[in-house]
Amino acid sequence: MRLTAQADYAVVMLTAAARHCGATGRLNARLLADETALPLPTVQKLISRLSAAGLIESARGTGGGFRLSRPPAAISLADIVEAIEGPIAMTACVDAERHDCAVEATCQVKPHWNAVNGAVKGALAGVTLASLTATIQDEGRIAAKG
Repeated sequence: MRLTAQADYAVVMLTAAARHCGATGRLNARLLADETALPLPTVQKLISRLSAAGLIESARGTGGGFRLSRPPAAISLADIVEAIEGPIAMTACVDAERHDCAVEATCQVKPHWNAVNGAVKGALAGVTLASLTATIQDEGRIAAKG
């Protein structure tokens, strides 16, 4: 399983935004693009999607920009991945509306995929933006000492 580039970039962006949380009022797309080395159009597109998902709040005009809608400790990787990718599911067969599997009628594994999906989602839900920024900051301190 591999995240799409868009989901990866969203994590990178929101981790950068979390580092600024509380230090500045609102952030803007250009600042995040510069800080993360992501293309500005990509950052703008992701801001729109993350805003629609309720993970960031944005305002236009003078003094505009965006900020996290919740504290970094209250935003998980599961929240970010689902905002970009949709519901976390290892296989499509758990979607009750899809019936495109050739072995669906006889599959002995299908009843267990929800447990697998729950485990993956639980693992992602256990990692917050706060923990990602703490790790980055701690690694910087360790490198500076070494």
